[in-house]
Amino acid sequence: MIGGFQNISKIPELKRRILFSLAMLAVYRLGCHIPTPGIDGAAMAAFFGSKQGTLFGLFDMFSGGALKRMSVMALGIMPYISAAIIIELLQVVVPYLEKLKKEGEQGRKKITQYTRYGTVFLCMVQGFGIAVGLERMSSPGGAMVVPVGGWGFRILTVMTLTAGTTFLMWLGEQITERGIGNGISLIIFAGIVARFPIAVANTFRLIGTGEITPFFMALIVALMVAVLGVIVFVESGQRRIPVQYAKRVVGRKMYGGQSTHLPLKVNTAGVIPPIFASSIIMFPATIANFLSAKQLPWLQHIVGFLAPGHILYILVYVAFIFFFCYFYTAVHFNPVDVADNMKRYGGFVPGIRPGKNTADYIDRVLTRITFSGAIYVSAVCVLPQILIYKLNVPFYFGGTALLIVVGVAMDTMNQIESHMLTRHYEGFMKKGLGRAR
Repeated sequence: MIGGFQNISKIPELKRRILFSLAMLAVYRLGCHIPTPGIDGAAMAAFFGSKQGTLFGLFDMFSGGALKRMSVMALGIMPYISAAIIIELLQVVVPYLEKLKKEGEQGRKKITQYTRYGTVFLCMVQGFGIAVGLERMSSPGGAMVVPVGGWGFRILTVMTLTAGTTFLMWLGEQITERGIGNGISLIIFAGIVARFPIAVANTFRLIGTGEITPFFMALIVALMVAVLGVIVFVESGQRRIPVQYAKRVVGRKMYGGQSTHLPLKVNTAGVIPPIFASSIIMFPATIANFLSAKQLPWLQHIVGFLAPGHILYILVYVAFIFFFCYFYTAVHFNPVDVADNMKRYGGFVPGIRPGKNTADYIDRVLTRITFSGAIYVSAVCVLPQILIYKLNVPFYFGGTALLIVVGVAMDTMNQIESHMLTRHYEGFMKKGLGRAR
């Protein structure tokens, strides 16, 4: 593996791409510290210190702490991800978008353009909502987050936050095109990993003060290594359905007659289910923050039952993860289209008739592995609740953030290794880092 890292410097193009990606990520982290005009930073930090169990804490995690500082990139890249998911879901119900999806490169460019427009629209809506909400917020000490409000502050905030996210979207596209890895994913990765040094420093401080014993810390580290191993194992796991292509003659040439496979990932939905599940389950707590107990007392009871660590919270959270695992997989992967494409090119699954029977077989296999994937995602996402609220571990480990970090790291390392193997250099692993079993 050390030899693989040494080989990176021997490929000028790869070295240039990696340095470009790192430079763009540095620009992103610098932008996270540029404050939005008209905000009292101290009051904002104090407010977020008491709102970690709501949507504010979730969005702040994906923005890399920019929302807590209310910087120009406070919205992060989430509006772009939301717009991309909405456009992808609309492709199932809107014939025009479905047609664009099948038109190849030109169709993808058009869909990307619509995604950008949707991102700007969501930024304007969210920016206005944030501006109005900021005017009503105050720190636990009573200091107003926005000393001077009004329409001037609202318009300026909308323009600032929209420009920040638009620049971040452009930054991600530049990394994808001229750097290494997926730019949008790397931006989220950088925002999450940026908190890692602080967490490590706090852990050593707790060990030094005696709040955590070295033996207990060693057990937690062993658990971390085991969890990371499981995530890497499952994320790279596939269910390979054998596919045989019949021989066919076109002119004077013969095509087909080869054996291949259809790879089905164990976790087809990725990190979308825990993100959606977290957003929905935290929504009541977020609404309750803006209302008093006298206005909606029943909502306060719901928030109490859905508090992190409560058994009802875990059950509802897991139920939502299962639902979105199956829902997103059904939207993202269509067995009927796959079976039709196989039949069109003379492909078939041995022992299964082409057409409807093949589609039913693929759907049955996909349903089974999606169930396993949902169990795996639920276990990883529930792990923080067990560590923090049952074992009293004073730091956060696991959940959506860990799935994103490991997934993005594996994808980026695979792309780097592909560059090296293409140029006949040894990769990180002799058998390949991300080759599925």
